[in-house]
Amino acid sequence: MPDSKPIILILCTGNSCRSHLAEGLLRAAAGDLFEVQSAGSKPAGYVHPLAVRAMAEIGLDISAHRSKHMNDFLGQKIETVITVCGNADQACPVYPGQVNRHHWPFMDPAHATGTEEEQMAVFRRVRDEIKAVFGAYADGRRDALKSRAGL
Repeated sequence: MPDSKPIILILCTGNSCRSHLAEGLLRAAAGDLFEVQSAGSKPAGYVHPLAVRAMAEIGLDISAHRSKHMNDFLGQKIETVITVCGNADQACPVYPGQVNRHHWPFMDPAHATGTEEEQMAVFRRVRDEIKAVFGAYADGRRDALKSRAGL
């Protein structure tokens, strides 16, 4: 087994909502296998408070996450890049050592309108959609590693 875990980098434009939801959920599902990070092509400079709240509701604390620029990772060996919005997919550079790239777009809950509770409903829905997709991804990667180990 290598000394360090492969890095999975999750990208969106602002790195304030979707990418942090995905980072927290994938880290919870497969943090034993991968180092999970997130960044943005135009970082907002903060993590959306409703994203923090939506994750806390399911027992995941992302309050210490910070908004980062995707160029901060150019010097690192990134194994997999996953974009969660169209703008980041178009702006995404190729990283050293990059083996995989996936594009799974999700609605941006930061654009939700209405009361705070109506906005939270959108954050919860997007969180749950991301959880389903990234949970399946983590299961698939785990199964692939088990299959390789069994060969």
